[in-house]
Amino acid sequence: MKNFSGRIIITIFLLSSFTFLRGQDFRFALITDTHVTKDSLAYNDLVRSVNQVNSTPGISFVLVTGDLTEEGDGESLQKVKDLLDKLNVKYYAVSGNHETKWSESGATDFGRIFGSERFKFTHNGYTFLGFNTGPIIRMMDGHVAPQDITWLEKEFLQAKAGTPFILVTHYPLLDGDVDNWYEVTDLARKYNVKAILGGHYHSNRLVFYDGIPAVINRSNLRDKTDNIGGYSIYEVNNDSILVYEQKIGRVPRKWGGYDLNKVYYTEDNSSYKRPSDSVNTVYPKVKPQWITKIGNTIYSSPVVYDGKIYVGDDTGLLSCLSLKSGKHIWNFKSDNKIIGTPAASDHIIVFGSADKCIYAINAITGKLVWKYLTEGAVLGAVTIDGGIAYIGSGDHTMRAINIKTGKLKWEYSGIKGYIETRPLIYDDKVIFGAWDNNMYALEKETGKLLWSWNGGLTRMHFSPAAVWPVAAHGKVFFTAPDRVLTALDAETGKTIWRTKESMVRETIGLSADKTRLYSKTMQDSVVCYSAVGSEPRKIWSVNAGYGYDHAPSMPVEKNNVVFGSTKNGIIFALGADTGKLLWKHKVGNSLINTVVPLNGRSCLFTSGEGIVGLLSIQDK
Repeated sequence: MKNFSGRIIITIFLLSSFTFLRGQDFRFALITDTHVTKDSLAYNDLVRSVNQVNSTPGISFVLVTGDLTEEGDGESLQKVKDLLDKLNVKYYAVSGNHETKWSESGATDFGRIFGSERFKFTHNGYTFLGFNTGPIIRMMDGHVAPQDITWLEKEFLQAKAGTPFILVTHYPLLDGDVDNWYEVTDLARKYNVKAILGGHYHSNRLVFYDGIPAVINRSNLRDKTDNIGGYSIYEVNNDSILVYEQKIGRVPRKWGGYDLNKVYYTEDNSSYKRPSDSVNTVYPKVKPQWITKIGNTIYSSPVVYDGKIYVGDDTGLLSCLSLKSGKHIWNFKSDNKIIGTPAASDHIIVFGSADKCIYAINAITGKLVWKYLTEGAVLGAVTIDGGIAYIGSGDHTMRAINIKTGKLKWEYSGIKGYIETRPLIYDDKVIFGAWDNNMYALEKETGKLLWSWNGGLTRMHFSPAAVWPVAAHGKVFFTAPDRVLTALDAETGKTIWRTKESMVRETIGLSADKTRLYSKTMQDSVVCYSAVGSEPRKIWSVNAGYGYDHAPSMPVEKNNVVFGSTKNGIIFALGADTGKLLWKHKVGNSLINTVVPLNGRSCLFTSGEGIVGLLSIQDK
């Protein structure tokens, strides 16, 4: 009875607090950054918000703007949906980076559970457009996929002239948050976009995205200052869009808004910051020999085999290109995203897809050889050794499959997290990390577990899962998001040494003579350590001037040159012996995946912008 009376008091309190809103066009709620896990206080915070929205009169709909979960898993997403379904009004949701970066489904669970990765609806003359700002699996800046920009443009063009739009994203469309923010803002400024709404920063802020009014909203999580959760309430009328902070059980507090009759921007973008490629004038001999636009975001590295290049993209398309010219030869379409890097051998190319299948394709004709169905999205990169493909999946399983027959040799499913890395074959072992804090070693012939290593990691997000491990001199080397370079005994899995001296993250490469390790730090520098000995020994460190970077793109040595790449379109080359910077070149402003050097003067690359290219030193 006491709880029931309390609810009546709160409802009366909220009714009285909104009496001044009579006559306004409409109101809606915005809930963001709920960060629900399988069992957490965050879920209880969302319960309170749902209950309060339901007890508040006049709410027309609810926007849910990303980071619904902490780990992007299907169970947590379903839990959030089941709760949101209890809202008395319709709701519209977009995903956040926690649904796309850490996702055993390859970021497909969100669309499956919520019905779509985008939304469009019209209310009282306003058209609302919500879309994903990524990134998918890779650690990089947010990114709006080319196909989503095409969709956005189509919706703008199809609308009646003068239609007012409100865009809904998770990431702020700002430099440093979304790598191709300017593609969206330049498009949006051609139309009547009244505001862009979202979250990510866990705080209330009024900002402008290249002149376009925007609102960043507080997290639904309880504040550290008063231990109270909350969300936002918007009211829209003929003159303004106003935003209120609604803490649970409190009077809503108006804190910002915009004049809907004011012209804030024009199409002209000359006064807004844009990425600079001035570094290319410093090294003018380094140029693309050719560039091919795939048109869809690419999160895997190129594969070179028999004079051809094979590239997978996030629409599920495997493209075969000419190494010489970059021209298309054939395409093969799987039913969902290709995240992991393929591998080729014996005229067969093997790759995994988020459609839960492993594919083998004839490398010459592009025809299907076989398809193997798994229980989860196949996100892992492929390693082929002795006619056997080794590949990990979102169903927490590592598999060994005969590449000619498609017959399963063995599978190991005692893994607690999903797999995205490329497995390492070393001393008759299959070595790989997973998103469960562990590094594993399986017997190559049987798949039997030989050892696993945890290292005392406490958060899933610190797992050595994105890095491609390397091995030499009886040691396995890797880096993880905990910014530690680790060496393990390859036979036992015991720690030999760990160092946080250089603050490296998720990148590692091995020299051709197997004596040196290369890794990127998160700010400008590349470091080189000895792969020999029982203690960490730094050989050199160089400031490569690439800025802040956390992309899991591996350094690769070829002909005594170390090639590397970054999250913002830069490819660089260093002298392997000394670390001397040889050159840098900017090919865009998005993630460059692990490059493939052809020799000491050229390398192939793929980009989040959907391009494949051959970069080289050109003397003429």
